[in-house]
Amino acid sequence: MPYVSIRVAGDLTTEQKGKICSGVTEVIAREANKPPESIIVFIDEVERENISKGGTLLSELS
Repeated sequence: MPYVSIRVAGDLTTEQKGKICSGVTEVIAREANKPPESIIVFIDEVERENISKGGTLLSELS
């Protein structure tokens, strides 16, 4: 059973999450030859203040 974990900075809409999950599931099913119903996708939305790039918080970059 494939597990896919996706972490994003900030928030996604429900529509965006649905499209991401659908697309990722399609690719994994096709390329790994797994049944779509066996694929689990986790989306973690992380506040930009909890992520840094080059030592600077993402919340300070934008």
